[in-house]
Amino acid sequence: MEPKIILGIDPGTNLMGWAILSIERKVLKPLEIGVIELSKVKDPFVKLQRIFEEVCGLIATYHPHELAIEAPFYGKNVQSMLKLGRAQGMAIAAALAHKIPVFEYAPRKVKLSITGRGAASKEQVAIMLQKTVQMVKVPVKWDETDALAVAVCHYYQSQCVAPQSSGPKSWEAFVAQHPHRVG
Repeated sequence: MEPKIILGIDPGTNLMGWAILSIERKVLKPLEIGVIELSKVKDPFVKLQRIFEEVCGLIATYHPHELAIEAPFYGKNVQSMLKLGRAQGMAIAAALAHKIPVFEYAPRKVKLSITGRGAASKEQVAIMLQKTVQMVKVPVKWDETDALAVAVCHYYQSQCVAPQSSGPKSWEAFVAQHPHRVG
């Protein structure tokens, strides 16, 4: 059985983090992490084109089965959110152009799944990732760690299956089945 490959993206307009996560027999192995450097590109539309092309290149190189991407967080600066949303949209468009399913996670959800705390710092996320997956290299930028965290979060979420409950469907049914527990 071939390993499942997840491309994790932490969208950004100056730095866009990416991570390639391989899963084989429930063993998580980051294959590569990096950033797409965009700070020197001044034209905002050229930045968007670069994002699309770079993500297409990652897809061509690593052949991911799924894309996991962090959702833009709500901030006070509307212009920043708009730019971030456009960057995210280009990464999503690249995946969709290659018929790769896309999964989006809120930053709090990512932090919660990695550290157990939705308000964890970037440092706490990085430390927990270093303890749970074998890093291919020490991340230089937080964007790399964030992208890996999104990919790992997606794997964890995809493993969560709602339990088949054969238990009572109502309080009355519970009391009828367990009279000794009500007292």
